Amino acid sequence: MSEMNLTVVGDSCAEGRGGTVRADGSFAGFVVQIAEVLGISGGTLNLGSFGATTQDVVDRQLPRALANPAPLTGVIVGGNDLVTSYDRARFQRNLRHIHTSLASPGRLVFTTNWPDIPDKLPGLEESFRAVLRARFAEANDFLDTLVDEFDLVCLDLVNAPICADPVMWCADGMHPSPAGHRLIGTALADLIDEVRAERVTQPR
Repeated sequence: MSEMNLTVVGDSCAEGRGGTVRADGSFAGFVVQIAEVLGISGGTLNLGSFGATTQDVVDRQLPRALANPAPLTGVIVGGNDLVTSYDRARFQRNLRHIHTSLASPGRLVFTTNWPDIPDKLPGLEESFRAVLRARFAEANDFLDTLVDEFDLVCLDLVNAPICADPVMWCADGMHPSPAGHRLIGTALADLIDEVRAERVTQPR
């Protein structure tokens, strides 16, 4: 088993879908951008996959992440739960289990909250758009509790002005564009750097 410097679990946004497609067919998404900005070379495991839900992470990705621990670990998942067969109890149980499993001394776990994806999804009836907005708001409230409980590094996409810029998003409304991935990756890397510096001077 090779030593990992960065491990990420999650959905197609974590996978990098919407980002630049590389020669091997993979996506240069925000995880690649984080590694570049932070100077991480090698030892990167991105388990993000298209359509993955929190249950998929628990069942298939989490065991691999725990077998390949890294001091920097990302969790980007939940959007598919929220827009498909949403079960609040299952969603919250899974998300808590993921973070409980990954919480470890010396490990920095990063995530993002969910911006107003329902506003960007094309072709929705307004009544269902309102339902989705309520789900996303509820999910963000729950994530806030996990951020405090597990001392997560969370990039606030809800209030980020960049998220209102159409250039940030693909036409499907779900995935960041290449520019969006670069901006999110750079913002996450800067936030990670900032938190690391704070924890060195003020260890918890």
